[in-house]
Amino acid sequence: MANHEEAIALAIEPTDKQRLFVRYTLAILIDLAVLGLFNEYWDKVHIEGFTIALMTAVLMQVLLQATFKVEHRVRGWFKSKSGTGARVAYYFTVWLILFGSKLVILGAIEWLFGDQVRFIGWFHGLIPFISVIITMLVVEGLVARIYQQLGNKPQERTA
Repeated sequence: MANHEEAIALAIEPTDKQRLFVRYTLAILIDLAVLGLFNEYWDKVHIEGFTIALMTAVLMQVLLQATFKVEHRVRGWFKSKSGTGARVAYYFTVWLILFGSKLVILGAIEWLFGDQVRFIGWFHGLIPFISVIITMLVVEGLVARIYQQLGNKPQERTA
């Protein structure tokens, strides 16, 4: 009887809140893995331990998502505008948000974790930090693409 109930529970479509939970949990775990690998294999990234790396991954994911929300709002505002000037202002503003947010995130990490998390290099480690973020986003995108491909139903062959 319990197996039948478990099978029914697994067949129920997840809620939006459950999907978000899984999405962000997976993103944090991906970020944690990326941070751990950079820490282990690149001397420009130093993280004191696993717990600090996990807290850093959570902080980075929260702040990156906040950045994307701000960027989407700006995009929505600029959609109602037309002309070359509006387009130039849009691209400049988005660049400013995306680049400026990296400075804010790096500052938050330095403020919260001090010497426990260090990105070493030019501009207080900005280049290694941006390298880590780009890698995180690429890996998250690859995992999302694989997940989507797994959900696609195969085409039926017609004879």
